[in-house]
Amino acid sequence: MLSSSDGSIYDVTANTLTDLRDGQVYRTTSIYIPSKSYSEVWMAENLNYRYLGPTADEDSSSFCYDNDPANCIKYGRLYLWSAAMDSAGIIKGNIANGCGTGSECSSSGFIRGICPQGWHLPSKAEWEALIFAVGGTTTEYDDESTAGVKLKSASGWNSSGNGTDDFGFSALPAGMLVSGEHYYFVDGNLYFGDFTEYSSDNAYFWSSTEKDSDNAYRLYLGYDYNGVDLSRDDELFGFSVRCLKD
Repeated sequence: MLSSSDGSIYDVTANTLTDLRDGQVYRTTSIYIPSKSYSEVWMAENLNYRYLGPTADEDSSSFCYDNDPANCIKYGRLYLWSAAMDSAGIIKGNIANGCGTGSECSSSGFIRGICPQGWHLPSKAEWEALIFAVGGTTTEYDDESTAGVKLKSASGWNSSGNGTDDFGFSALPAGMLVSGEHYYFVDGNLYFGDFTEYSSDNAYFWSSTEKDSDNAYRLYLGYDYNGVDLSRDDELFGFSVRCLKD
C-alpha cells in the first residue's frame, strides 16, 4: 500500500533501507576500499518502487519483467530512464523534472530521481568510481578485469556465469525491457525479449547522466563477461535502478 510519507530509514547496524513511501525494506552494503580511497553505501537490491508516471504511449513507465509480479519481488522493477529520473515531477522536490527522451537534460549534482529520500540515482562518474575501486581497468567494454565478477551475485546467473560478490553488491540478472520508437506487443502484452537472452543472462543499471537527447549511460553486467560496460543506451529501454546514499 502506497503511503503519503516521503521519508526513509537507514539502519547502519542491520544494513537495511526502509522506503517509507511503500514500506519496502532493502538490503544495503557499505563498500569501503581504503587503498582506492573509496567509501560509499549502496542498495544491495534493485529498487521495486511502483512508479506510475505516464508516457506518451503507455499508462506506466515501470514494469515487472514478463509482466509477472514475482519478478518484481525477486529482481526489482524495470524503469524507463524518464521514470528513473522522475521526469514527471511526481516526487516532491526532485530537480530532474522534464528529463526524458527527446529533450536534453541539463541537471547536475545529486539526482534523487525515483530513489527513496536521502538516496540518489548514481551518475556516470559515481559508477566509474565504483568500477575502478573494485578493480576495473576501464569503464567501457572492460574485458581486462574481473570487476563484473566481483559485483555479481554468487548464484542465479545462467551457464555458470555467477559472480563472487566480493563487496555485497549482489547484482542479479534482472533482464531488460526491449524498446524502440514504440514498445513491441504480442497479443496485447509488452515484449520483453527472449527469456534466456534477457533474463538470467544480463543486468543493466541506469545512471543519471545523459549522453544526448535520446540516450543515457548505463552499467552492464553479463553472465559470459568478467568485466563491466559503462556506455550509453536508448532511454526508452527498461533497466534496473540501484540507489546510492547521499
